[in-house]
Amino acid sequence: MGSGAHGLRQAIAGALALCAALPATAQELCSEDRVTVTGEWGQARFHVQVADDNAERGRGLMFVEEMPTMAGMLFVYEAPQRASFWMANTLIPLDMIFAAPDGTVTRVHHEAIPHDRTPIDGGDNVRYVLEINGGLAAQLGISEGDVLQHPAIGPDPALPCR
Repeated sequence: MGSGAHGLRQAIAGALALCAALPATAQELCSEDRVTVTGEWGQARFHVQVADDNAERGRGLMFVEEMPTMAGMLFVYEAPQRASFWMANTLIPLDMIFAAPDGTVTRVHHEAIPHDRTPIDGGDNVRYVLEINGGLAAQLGISEGDVLQHPAIGPDPALPCR
């Protein structure tokens, strides 16, 4: 395996190829601890914690010292709203993937800076936010128009759980 960013890209590409080659049942794709992101670039599955109440959303990934590569946190709001985040007490860089009520990605904020208190605006009509390790969204090619798949997304998800 190579070193630096190129080596990391190769390792991620290899892991994604392995994931794509494995048969996945609808239950595996649509479980509470998994979010699947699908786009023209392919598909990636993240092991997630779900933050679906005010206390969980308020804490988020604060004080987390490291996170496995294909892990993250899915923030679920009761209704679409303007979403804004900051990185106070967050120790690792994060990518924030903002999504509409149907799970369609509306904005990606790359490489949020640890401890930064500058608001990160996700825009209006946000119902879901997926936080993953900083830099990973760009490496995978995640962008606006991609789709999140998770059992909490609905009632009319762009990519339904079957």
